[in-house]
Amino acid sequence: MTTLRELLNVDYPVIQAPMAGVQDSALTIAVSKAGGLGSLPCAMLTGEKIREEIANIRAATDRPFNLNFFCHTQPPEDPEKEAAWRQSLQPYYQELRLEMNEDAGGPGRRPFDEQTADLVAELKPAVVSFHFGLPAPDLVAHIKSNGVKVLASATTVAEALWLEERGADAIIAQGLEAGGHRGHFLSDDLGLHMGIFALLPRITSRVKLPVIAAGGIASSEGVKAAIQLGATAAQVGTAYLLCTEAKTSAIHRAALQSQQASHTEITNVFSGRPARGIDNRLIREQGPISLRVPDFPNAAAALAPLRSEAEKLGKGDFSPLWAGQNTMGCEEISAGEMTLRLAGFE
Repeated sequence: MTTLRELLNVDYPVIQAPMAGVQDSALTIAVSKAGGLGSLPCAMLTGEKIREEIANIRAATDRPFNLNFFCHTQPPEDPEKEAAWRQSLQPYYQELRLEMNEDAGGPGRRPFDEQTADLVAELKPAVVSFHFGLPAPDLVAHIKSNGVKVLASATTVAEALWLEERGADAIIAQGLEAGGHRGHFLSDDLGLHMGIFALLPRITSRVKLPVIAAGGIASSEGVKAAIQLGATAAQVGTAYLLCTEAKTSAIHRAALQSQQASHTEITNVFSGRPARGIDNRLIREQGPISLRVPDFPNAAAALAPLRSEAEKLGKGDFSPLWAGQNTMGCEEISAGEMTLRLAGFE
């Protein structure tokens, strides 16, 4: 079996999952310096900001790191659906005494494109990972021609085979337990998804590529179990959310340390695409899965003012509190220490 050291020149079989909105390069640096593979989520960053963050990483360490991008297709405008979604949110605006501004919204999520591929080819990170499939074949070839390794998420065997055929260097098997956005791209049927320790052997038995296990892994025992089932490494996100280098908000941190974290849901109400997070008011009252929600990533704009105002009041009613099903590994320690723990060094 190919080790992560052989594949990516990383000391330990631990990859930090890229988590947009709760991290910047500080978390990436800490994990990579400790011997894991640190990751930087880039789908919500401008090219200028990506350059800045990579400069920060390279000033702090010469160890490998991963840049993560989304490969979704930008949906066509749907004014009727957008209006219906905003109408369903109107009572919350009234409750918080806000005026609905149709131009308001947070940072968008950009799909990977030719301009970004050129930037990656220029900056030459050791690794690039993709969610929601892969970019066009010519863009994948452009990236790989510069010596960059390509990882991509699969939630089913069919997706893993698709990724293998189209040039991925390794596959991230994303179990149903995983926090954040589901990486599915061939089918919207969530009934096809399964837990990581059911999914992992199915994928490893069908593909020749190295496979990385993701979802519900939050301890060294979980990492070892994944490797025993044929994984090259484990990708871990939720366990890093309380680390000192993470930018997780105070509201999100409090939720992770409360009984609330024992109930997570897969929901589309925050972005328009299924993702796992801690149950809160918006999920209960509008979801968890709603047909009213605009297609990804257009749902988030109307929620941004509600989220901002509620958070000022100390409430996470409209905040995406992304987390996997297993929050037992979360601790307020450095990400370097967490990486060593996950690697088996207590």
